[in-house]
Amino acid sequence: MRNYRYFNLVMVAFVTVLICSNLIGPAKIAQIDLPVWGTLTFGAGVLFFPISYVFGDILTEVYGYSRARKVIWSGFAALAFASIMAAMVVALPPAPFWKHQGAYEIAFGSTWRIVLASMIAYFCGEFINSLVLAKMKILTQGKHLWSRTIGSTIAGEAVDSALFYPLAFYGTGIIPDDKLPMVMLAQFALKVSVEVLFTPLTYKLVNWLKQAENEDYYDRQTDFNPFRLKD
Repeated sequence: MRNYRYFNLVMVAFVTVLICSNLIGPAKIAQIDLPVWGTLTFGAGVLFFPISYVFGDILTEVYGYSRARKVIWSGFAALAFASIMAAMVVALPPAPFWKHQGAYEIAFGSTWRIVLASMIAYFCGEFINSLVLAKMKILTQGKHLWSRTIGSTIAGEAVDSALFYPLAFYGTGIIPDDKLPMVMLAQFALKVSVEVLFTPLTYKLVNWLKQAENEDYYDRQTDFNPFRLKD
């Protein structure tokens, strides 16, 4: 096993963005008016998820699928821990003089259905993203990085959106069932658009890391089983 100078930093950045996306973003619903699209309503957490996919792309492109797999599992464990601790903190009885329990519950009191849906969607979407990028890198012989980062994100975000919204909201009335496809499509389009906008930055980070680490991994002999933690 090689020791890399910046691998741990990229991993920490990935996990940090993931935790922020689930603790900061979900409680707020934003709405903006776009010239062509019209009124766009979305959960603020959508701003974070494309960034996590950027880091996922960088991990797989530079260090390979097996190392990205460990980071995805690390993110899954961190997300589970944060969700459990948030639930415990919300459930603690508030002091009589503390008047903000309602606001705290809104910000951090996601239902377990939404939490589980988020974790399932994250797990499947991130592994699809990493798998597609690793396979495309071999097919393209390492050329056309933009096709891999955008193509893998389209696949990963499609799986993420297709799983999360039905699992979290179908039949609850929070989002009308007939509106779910529209919400899913809007979130998917927004996430992919952010990935496209970040492509120049992704190029710079990938090229810099490849030179700094002297690594450009190709997953030709990799076992792509997501549950295997050994290299």
